[in-house]
Amino acid sequence: MVGLKIVDEILNKSFYKLGLLVGRHPGYFLIVPVLLTLLGITGFQRIHTNIDPEYLFSPINGEGKIERSIVESFFKVNYTSKFNVARITRAGNKDDPWEAVPWPTDPVPLRLSGRFGRVIVTSKDGNKNLLRTVVWKELRLLDGIIQNMTVYHDDDYFTYKDICARWMSDCFQNDILNLDYIMDDVETGNLNLTFPLMFNPVTWDAHAFPVFFGGTQVSEDGLIISVPSVQLVYFGNADSKKYDAMGSAWEDAFLDTVGKAQDDGLFEHIRIARFASRTLDHELEKNTRSVIPYFTSTFAVMAIFSVVTCMMTDWVRSKPWLGLLGNLSAAMATLCAFGVCIYAGIDFIGINLAAPFLMIGIGIDDTFVMLAAWRRTSIKTPVPERMAQMLSEAAVSITITSVTDFFSFWIGIFSPFPSVTIFCIYSGAATVFLFVWHLTFFAGCVAISGYCEQKNLHSIACVKVQPLSKSKHRCWMYRVFCSGGVDPDDMDNPIDNQEHGMMVFFRDYFAPFLNNGLVKVVVILVFGLYLLGAGYGVTQIEEGLERRKVAKNDSYAIEFFDREDDYYREFPYRIQVVIAGEYEYWNPEIQRQVENLTQTFENTSYVSNTLYTESWLRSFIQYAERNEDFLNISIKTKEGFMQALKEVRYLEVVPPVIMLLQFWLAPTSPFSLDVKFNEAGDSIVGMRFLIQAVNISGTEHEKEMVRALRKICKESPLNVSVFHPYFVFFDQFELVRPLSIQNMVIGAGIMMLVSFIFIPNILCSLWVAFSILSIEAGVVGYMALWHVNLDSISMINLIMCIGFSVDFTAHICYAYMSSSAKTPDERVKECLYALGLPIFQGSVSTILGMIALLLANNYIFAVFFKMVFLVVFCGAMHGLFLLPVLLSLFGPGSCSSSRNDDEIKMSNVEKALPHPYCIPHPQFTLNGSNLGNNLKCQKLDTLEKYTKKPQYKTYDLDKDLGLGTSEENSSESSSHSNKKPPAEEEIMERRYREAWRRNSDTVSQFHTSQVLDIYGNESEREYYRRLEENRRRFQENNPEARPRYNDQRQRRRYSPPEQRYYRNQGLARSSSYHNIVHPRYVQELRFP
Repeated sequence: MVGLKIVDEILNKSFYKLGLLVGRHPGYFLIVPVLLTLLGITGFQRIHTNIDPEYLFSPINGEGKIERSIVESFFKVNYTSKFNVARITRAGNKDDPWEAVPWPTDPVPLRLSGRFGRVIVTSKDGNKNLLRTVVWKELRLLDGIIQNMTVYHDDDYFTYKDICARWMSDCFQNDILNLDYIMDDVETGNLNLTFPLMFNPVTWDAHAFPVFFGGTQVSEDGLIISVPSVQLVYFGNADSKKYDAMGSAWEDAFLDTVGKAQDDGLFEHIRIARFASRTLDHELEKNTRSVIPYFTSTFAVMAIFSVVTCMMTDWVRSKPWLGLLGNLSAAMATLCAFGVCIYAGIDFIGINLAAPFLMIGIGIDDTFVMLAAWRRTSIKTPVPERMAQMLSEAAVSITITSVTDFFSFWIGIFSPFPSVTIFCIYSGAATVFLFVWHLTFFAGCVAISGYCEQKNLHSIACVKVQPLSKSKHRCWMYRVFCSGGVDPDDMDNPIDNQEHGMMVFFRDYFAPFLNNGLVKVVVILVFGLYLLGAGYGVTQIEEGLERRKVAKNDSYAIEFFDREDDYYREFPYRIQVVIAGEYEYWNPEIQRQVENLTQTFENTSYVSNTLYTESWLRSFIQYAERNEDFLNISIKTKEGFMQALKEVRYLEVVPPVIMLLQFWLAPTSPFSLDVKFNEAGDSIVGMRFLIQAVNISGTEHEKEMVRALRKICKESPLNVSVFHPYFVFFDQFELVRPLSIQNMVIGAGIMMLVSFIFIPNILCSLWVAFSILSIEAGVVGYMALWHVNLDSISMINLIMCIGFSVDFTAHICYAYMSSSAKTPDERVKECLYALGLPIFQGSVSTILGMIALLLANNYIFAVFFKMVFLVVFCGAMHGLFLLPVLLSLFGPGSCSSSRNDDEIKMSNVEKALPHPYCIPHPQFTLNGSNLGNNLKCQKLDTLEKYTKKPQYKTYDLDKDLGLGTSEENSSESSSHSNKKPPAEEEIMERRYREAWRRNSDTVSQFHTSQVLDIYGNESEREYYRRLEENRRRFQENNPEARPRYNDQRQRRRYSPPEQRYYRNQGLARSSSYHNIVHPRYVQELRFP
């Protein structure tokens, strides 16, 4: 324990020296941070913004990305001539479409997904069924607009046909539109559409209705009754950077054209929801831009709040400009930190813009702490010394806040989600820079303000003003808006030294309110309800970042996502199953294993039946068994299997006789995309088949589906993987919960350790740990009730909230534990008096700083506001209500007698002795006639000033109960009260003692000959009159000391009365003749 206190001592000494340096040379500490900030801002010239949602919100080494690497290593997507929509591997496009995929079996750069545009069409004329001729005419019109729109890019014009993804030589087409040939018959009921497949009797197209129709109503006979939604898809080529750039331009034109056609009322019967591959990228970019306009307003609100809360009725001691400069210091530190991170090559992401709001809130908290510590210093002390004492007092507070915040961000740096890592890097750097900037730039501003205060200058106008005690003859406006400071001739004047109203409120009103037994019961009951609500919320939490929440609330993409969820959840995902490795597929055992695997998938509740399964091996085996005799083939040997699979065969069909080319893996067959041969072409090294997911709704269902399918793969004897492009996003569902729990446990442990290092008290650390767990439970539970999912965004906030939850609770616990009060009620008074106002200021400032995020109208920044609000609100309630009550019930002194020693009657001796007295010759008589022949009396602090240090250390009222956060009008800190006085003061003291010894026989000349009546007949006023007379006589006997004394009295300024609680001193040694100080309690007078 003693070793840990070294940390506090080192901090105090280091910050003391820094304060001296800043106080002596404030200019350097202003200029250097400003220059460094300007230098750091230049880093924004190299900013690289990453808006790829897949990269940001999916785990780096997630199983989905590994599975995709396996698929792409065997089956590369060919957009130029072999494009098949069911076999794509990516749902969107990255910034660099030619980024290499790190898969060791295929080091060649793999091409990523192409551009695409999708529309979901619903009815807007009241008839939900879209199987109408007028609807199909408008669908044809929409398709023509999309395919024929002209796009300009790179000095060239092109249309969809120039960049479309192709199968063989044909563009990918929405063949469902060919139903317009038969729509009249369908509408009149002369022709029925059969679900799920049907051949068009006119064009002979095979229509797969589940691909295009959504929410289809089907009869028991499999006939389609109505179709409320139809989707059309358009895919672009991405086989080169040129095509990718053209596809990007086409996407922008697609979104604008369709939106304009919708807004212009071109369609009378249909309503269109649109989406493109880079819609989420654009939405992330819009999210970033949406919060930028609120920076100015937030800074203005925070500046006003800081200025107002830093003001006092004393216009000299008010610090309005320092409140504003505290905001400026936080802004400068954040800008410089961001510039350094950009210089380091770290991508910038949109959610980083939430960090400045957080940093301003944290910076204002530190501002309040430092100003409170400054006002604890004595105004009679030179500015460098006051700066040293201020930083020494505030050292632990601002350090523990910065360290806990930094470690919470440091935990997030190791997250597998790049969005979390990047945000924590930027925020952690900003926290460090903020700490340094406040110790340098802001400290320099405080030093300059201190010099102005020393000259009694107005805090705003910087002109010399008079104190209130000397302004009675001035007009009321001068007294209200100009007066301030203290009278150098009467510095202890109570008129110039008034207590702060809010601090008095917390001590004299709020603390007694909490000490009421009924109120304690209510607080405990409310806390129980709080825990019940949090527990219920934990059971209701949902996981995963839904795509619609990445978009702004007023985005066109929201309607598309809603339509997709409403109508296209019955057959949502076409899942690829890949078997990697060389297997003997002609071996019946391997065939049986593959078939068992396929049937196992089909038998789960997440996959449809065999009708929707697309397996080349199953179809090939069935084909070979049916035509083994007719075609004279055998697939039981390797040669026969490969020959039947790859060779060309001719079939004769009569009548008339026609020779047809038959090739099972012919280039025109989609099955040719599902088999990967080795370089020699005589063995299969990879195969793929497709299964259809069915009736998947909600993130929880998606997580269960992926988990079940992967479990089947692990249990299979084959090296098998399942994949869909969205599985990359689904991986977050598996990781968010365990990672969040892990981070919170590690964070709570680190916070408790840090608290114990800076505040070496076991009980305090346990209460801090309890508070962290309680606050985190509340944040997790109530965020679920506030419709916040557990995802990578909320994970960022949970990590961040671990650090924030320490700030208020650690200070309250330490203040209560370190109090020397004997009763819990007095301890509560002292800790709330020291910390009530700083907690209120800090919580309100942080919440005000985050309000702008709520106005940005998007989910990501709304989550930041909600969770920071929850942690700050819960932390403030714990610090102001719960912890004082629990500590008073279960903390130190709670089990001792409730008897209040201050209520012990002191008889008339207490009344007669308003201050401690030295009794040279205690010759008492019990009849009260006198207390001695010549009782020599003097105020204790006057005598002790010239005596040795007391043997017993008494209670120090100057002790910082709040780690530097105690109130403004407190007294001088006692951290350095034992420093030696100046040389001339030592000379004066020495002469004072010599005169005392010379005149000890006639001590009545220098001390009052007051004879105290134990019944209190002598007045205190007479005592002070004679004390002043003694001082005057001493100066007359020592004329050489008088000029220095008077000059020193004019130069030195005195702090306001510091003692809030007048506490009887314990029995201690003094330098009087008998080394006796007035006992703490006198119940019976007994004398030897």
